[in-house]
Amino acid sequence: MQAEFEMREVDMDKLSPVERELVAIGASVASNCIPCVTYHMAKAKKLGLSDAQIMEAIELADKVRQVPARAVLEAVQRGAADGAAGGCGCADSEAK
Repeated sequence: MQAEFEMREVDMDKLSPVERELVAIGASVASNCIPCVTYHMAKAKKLGLSDAQIMEAIELADKVRQVPARAVLEAVQRGAADGAAGGCGCADSEAK
């Protein structure tokens, strides 16, 4: 079963430019995109954010990013990987 997502326009005017850059920094860290983090850090500095404010956003984003990674690691350590013998959906287990 495939999930259906509705694409909607997002009104970005509700966030200030500083808030948008903090969100962008968080998203960049979460997606492990070094060029994106670098770009948005520089833009945040131009908007007046201090290095400490930027690092606080990066550290929070990294904590959020680590939660699912840690959950996967813990599941594997508990032996949950044994239940994946039927396939996972990300690869064709029937491919020859």
